[in-house]
Amino acid sequence: MPQPLDALAVRTWCSLALDALGREREEIDAINVYPVADGDTGTNLYLTVESAATAVEAVFAAYETGSAAPVLADTVRAMAHGALIGARGNSGTILAQLLRGMAEVLGEGGGGAARALRRAAESAREAVAHPVEGTILSVASAAAQAAFGTAPGDDAAAVAAAYAGARRALEETPAQLDVLGRAGVVDAGGQGLVAVLGALAEAVTGEASVRPAVRAHPAVTTAAEPCADGGPAFEVIYLLEADDDAVARLRSRLDALGDSLVVVGGDGLWNVHVHVDDAGAAVEAGVEAGRPYRIRITHFAAAEHPGPRERVQRAVVAVVPGEGLAGLCSQAGATTVLARPGEPPASGELVDAIRRAHAREVVLLPNDAELRHTAAAAAEQARTEGVRVALIPTRSAVQGIAALAVHEPERRFDEDVVAMTSAAGATRYGELAVAERQSFTSAGVCQAGDVLGLIEGDVAVIGADLATTAETVLDRMLSAGGELVTLVLPEDAPPELGDRLEAHVRAGYLAVDTVIYHGGAGAPLLVGVE
Repeated sequence: MPQPLDALAVRTWCSLALDALGREREEIDAINVYPVADGDTGTNLYLTVESAATAVEAVFAAYETGSAAPVLADTVRAMAHGALIGARGNSGTILAQLLRGMAEVLGEGGGGAARALRRAAESAREAVAHPVEGTILSVASAAAQAAFGTAPGDDAAAVAAAYAGARRALEETPAQLDVLGRAGVVDAGGQGLVAVLGALAEAVTGEASVRPAVRAHPAVTTAAEPCADGGPAFEVIYLLEADDDAVARLRSRLDALGDSLVVVGGDGLWNVHVHVDDAGAAVEAGVEAGRPYRIRITHFAAAEHPGPRERVQRAVVAVVPGEGLAGLCSQAGATTVLARPGEPPASGELVDAIRRAHAREVVLLPNDAELRHTAAAAAEQARTEGVRVALIPTRSAVQGIAALAVHEPERRFDEDVVAMTSAAGATRYGELAVAERQSFTSAGVCQAGDVLGLIEGDVAVIGADLATTAETVLDRMLSAGGELVTLVLPEDAPPELGDRLEAHVRAGYLAVDTVIYHGGAGAPLLVGVE
């Protein structure tokens, strides 16, 4: 069912786009051959949209305590600003400008989706020093043109047409750009934009978009080597505080220094992206124009062939839902990232934790099914910095505890990862939650205040109190066998709850041991059976 293009639709769009890019990130990275085959376009787009989504969530969080709801103008401007400050790479920077162009129209309240998409395509081309056809710019222009062929004021029809037009344009990119035709792939940035527009169409029309297949030739599935015709050695990106006149001069200077120049933004804040041989000169140009910060310089060859660094050999990075578990995992040698209730860590926090671990090899434990794409993006970013990262897709803290228990840093890396993965996979997980409202579940209708017992993410039990519901969950999980039960309780849990559950297991399952940890957060109880 079509939805109005309002603040809630923008929030939904960001969430769907992040999920879509998370699914397609590796495939998009694999077909990244232009302008540099550095295999990071999908990751960069994911990180850019993640920053946009975080900014939108901050707007909604600011309204939670009041009766008013966010308005469209505030939401789209936050989305555009978040993308601007978090833009990564060539395609991420262009996407940020596309979102800014849409925000200019939607924030004014005087135009619908078709006009917003047209402004987005125009502003993106204006931001690129030398626009090239067969890229994300071509896909954006085609989307805008298709949207304008619909009835005025019909946002649902406009975004659906834009998505269809973008998909058609994407298929044409190999014929427009020789490097794509030779590699047998479509443009990676364009593929990412199609995913973003598909999410917009789904948010507004209410219909799931059809995911197009990514065309990747076997010869470029790793995208590991630079383009055969060479190019500048460094990618330089920074945020810049400067006025319009200074930025105009900066564009001319950077254009003379290198290529792939994209300068996006406005109102005193800009994101500058350029490929150059003299990274210092590119930064100096920014200093002359204003105040550059968040400066990132990537040496394309070094990203693929990092030199030796003084690091420990191996570390584990684990996301944990509570201070108590953080202490437990830290004692076991892990570097921890705290996940507070309702505040999942962003990929940047995971990358920072990997850097803090200062290891050549890192095992990453997200311990939450919802963090799978975030963790994958963080792992890919860390790999570009020379770290060998293995992501074990743990879906609960109890699986992470099981994996950490068998971790042996003296083993070969692959053997250690296999052992930890096996331990996590052999651990069935459950948890208790309290229903906030009446809703339909796989176990029936629950009312606000009911205790829900979840097993492997699905509601299996609806109960009236914590202890009885927990016992039922334990019985169901142990019916398939088990040797060890792990219970994670929050610090404020009733003191008798752990004792009662341990006694329940001991009375009914003589060969099963129980271990109890305190210090979880969010859920009244986490259960692991292995």
